[in-house]
Amino acid sequence: MHTTARAARHETALSHARSRMRRRGMGLQLTATGMLVILTVIASAGVVGAPAWVPPSVLLLVELLGAFLLRLRGMIVLCLAIVVQVVVMIWTGIADVSPGQQLVLAVSIVALVAFTAYRDRLGLQGAPSDLMIVDLRDRLAAHGRIPQLPSGWRVDSAMRSAHAEAFSGDFLVAARARDAALLEVVLVDVSGKGQGAGVRSLQLSGAFGGLLGLMPRQDFLAAANTYLLERSWEEGFATAIHVAVDLTTGQFWVASAGHPPALHLHAGSGLVEIIDTIGAPALGIVRDLPRVERTGRLEHGDTLMIYTDGVVEVPGYDLDLGIDRLMGAAQRVVATRRGGAEAVLDAVRAGDSDDRGLVLVHRD
Repeated sequence: MHTTARAARHETALSHARSRMRRRGMGLQLTATGMLVILTVIASAGVVGAPAWVPPSVLLLVELLGAFLLRLRGMIVLCLAIVVQVVVMIWTGIADVSPGQQLVLAVSIVALVAFTAYRDRLGLQGAPSDLMIVDLRDRLAAHGRIPQLPSGWRVDSAMRSAHAEAFSGDFLVAARARDAALLEVVLVDVSGKGQGAGVRSLQLSGAFGGLLGLMPRQDFLAAANTYLLERSWEEGFATAIHVAVDLTTGQFWVASAGHPPALHLHAGSGLVEIIDTIGAPALGIVRDLPRVERTGRLEHGDTLMIYTDGVVEVPGYDLDLGIDRLMGAAQRVVATRRGGAEAVLDAVRAGDSDDRGLVLVHRD
């Protein structure tokens, strides 16, 4: 009973705290809206009193400031204030607002209100939302941080987004199992590009990172597939490749779901072997995901390479051509120790129309 009472008091305190935060946010929005409306009045006075120094387009600067600071309701109030003032100036003839300036102001109002409405639908609240987006991007990168490895092992990765956008549909998660002898790395390619794919990548990377290393390696892809099916996304599929490496013996296991095959660069011969794991569909398509696993061993000097399709896809050409090009780049760059993952991507010269991810697991 005491526990229930404490829980009720805790819930009440949380509710009061949330209410205070909402009231504070509303108060800040009202203050910002009022100050910007006053700024439009000052700008309009300048347009009337000193047209040589203050053109009507100065109101556009206030609109841009409003789009940065205000939510939708405040932005609508600000734009209405600007419209009223411009109409008064035109109607009374106290200021010269040319048709071109009227058109620019009208188009900018429509565009900025639509932009603010879009941010509101995403739950982004003015200027602090930009910091939140940066934080989300940093969290996505943090999920791909490689755990500390014993001497003799290195993991090098490179992730590039399509057209250098802030978010990528490709992501990496890595973990060491409880016994610390097993390194697990998963490279995922989420359907789509840009911010939509980036948001899905963030959600999946957090979930996959929580699963990785906490369950038997052979169960990971099935669990990831179940999680993705339960999301019921419109673009609800992703390809993935899962690599587990025994850091004491060098034995590795590779399993994939709709993903391009891994490559094994043998230091002794300098040859690149394709590890064929074709057979399982992408995650999020079928309920019972078949498991296709291959095993091998990394000897000293060997490298295991996994990548996303953006690295090897060439529009109008067979995928095998892109894989051959990647194998050649690996022999020129990795086998000769001229560089790592970034250098391989540069050597492949894949276009920037798709996200690209590449991971190299080295045994020195």
